[in-house]
Amino acid sequence: MIPDSQRALRYHERGEPLDVLKLDEIAVPEPGEGEVLLEMLASAIHPSDMGLISGSYGNLRELPAVGGREGVGKVVAVGPKTEEKLLGKICSLPEGKGTWLEYSIAKAEELILLPSLVPPEQLALAIINPLTAWRLLNDFEYLRPDDWIVQNAANSAVGVSVIQFAKRLGVNVFNLVRREEIRKPLNELGANHVLIDDEDSTAAIRDLTNGAGCRLALNSVGGRSAVRLAKSLSSGGVHVTFGAMTGEHVRFPTRNLIFDDVRFVGFWLDQWKRSRDLSALRNAAEEVLQPLAMTEIRHLVDSTYTLNQFQDGLKRNAEPRLGKVLFVPEKKPE
Repeated sequence: MIPDSQRALRYHERGEPLDVLKLDEIAVPEPGEGEVLLEMLASAIHPSDMGLISGSYGNLRELPAVGGREGVGKVVAVGPKTEEKLLGKICSLPEGKGTWLEYSIAKAEELILLPSLVPPEQLALAIINPLTAWRLLNDFEYLRPDDWIVQNAANSAVGVSVIQFAKRLGVNVFNLVRREEIRKPLNELGANHVLIDDEDSTAAIRDLTNGAGCRLALNSVGGRSAVRLAKSLSSGGVHVTFGAMTGEHVRFPTRNLIFDDVRFVGFWLDQWKRSRDLSALRNAAEEVLQPLAMTEIRHLVDSTYTLNQFQDGLKRNAEPRLGKVLFVPEKKPE
């Protein structure tokens, strides 16, 4: 039975998430013509969610706003003139209006259907980071089997996806991390070359590639780490920045820029998606959903919390970990 009201994790002003997020009681909307009502099954906490709440992200929402950008839900009601066969379907939650709530409305024609046999915790992480990783591997360089690439923050959700997708492509990856204890779990995911992200890593990469370097560098950290990536590139290599975890500026190493013809570019998935129509977005999603459905890749989950436990969830999200923190519904009585 669908209730009249629901819990939604919202912010009425921008600021530190723990300071401004509140668990509000709001009405459960009724789906209109061509719409469906989705019940949230799981929703992720991403760094970009924190940027939206604090006001540092590139595309902000009108206030008050529901937190969250990615999640998975089940169709539990349909509006007038909407196909009833959609009932029970598993779909991505609509990103634009937030995902940290129990029920949300989506247009039936815009639904992205997800494989129903995959656990919700995996589906809640199935689009944003895997699609970013896939685009990074396919849009900037024509990578051939046995080519070398390098990435920092290899234990991030995007980094873990890069490791697994690159393995399927036959591409070798140098994975830079800042903590020694990350090596073993990344090795278990198929990462063969995990290095500590320090000043020795560039020489190690040059040595292991017999001086050739890497064709592609993926930067989501910034600062000195970004410079090390640039120095690890081969002539004509591409350096892609898609995040800035440390907040430090990326400084171009002039020598590599001039003499090695290294190219520096940026990537933002939101902008990439805006330039595609719905059909192209569905096809792109299918490219990352198929290996998930075939259990050829998996997404790492650290822990789950209910919306009532949001403060504990956000605190855990701020701690060192390997895997995502998710919001899940309260368990319903038997």
